Amino acid sequence: MDEGQRSGGAAVNDQDRTPEQIRHDIEHTREQLAQTAAALAEKTDVKARAHDKLEEAKARAQSKVGEARSRITGKVGDARSKVADGAGTAKEKTASATPSSVANGAQSAAGTVSAAARDNPVPFAVAAGIAAGFLVGWLIASRR
Repeated sequence: MDEGQRSGGAAVNDQDRTPEQIRHDIEHTREQLAQTAAALAEKTDVKARAHDKLEEAKARAQSKVGEARSRITGKVGDARSKVADGAGTAKEKTASATPSSVANGAQSAAGTVSAAARDNPVPFAVAAGIAAGFLVGWLIASRR
């Protein structure tokens, strides 16, 4: 290996180099070797690699928590505005309720219930039987 490629130029003859150039090449090679050894040591340091992975996972989790928090905060704000709007609407409806409108609403509800009872009488018959049983039990208990 009399001639070789050096990191700074063309092929040189070892006999043409001065001792200072050779020392410089040796120092340069030692620095490269030290850097390579440090890189290998870093790759094989399992504890440090695990710690790095843990920190990355922690950062990802914190990021996701922050995103979820902002989404939830936005939805809570939307819900608050909907509730406030609904409360205003309910207040307006309550203020505009008159005895005649309440009576009309009650008649409409009664008509809906009676129509449902005509269409499917079994659930209403069962409910009436249970109510009658409670009434009879209450009357018997109150006479004692």
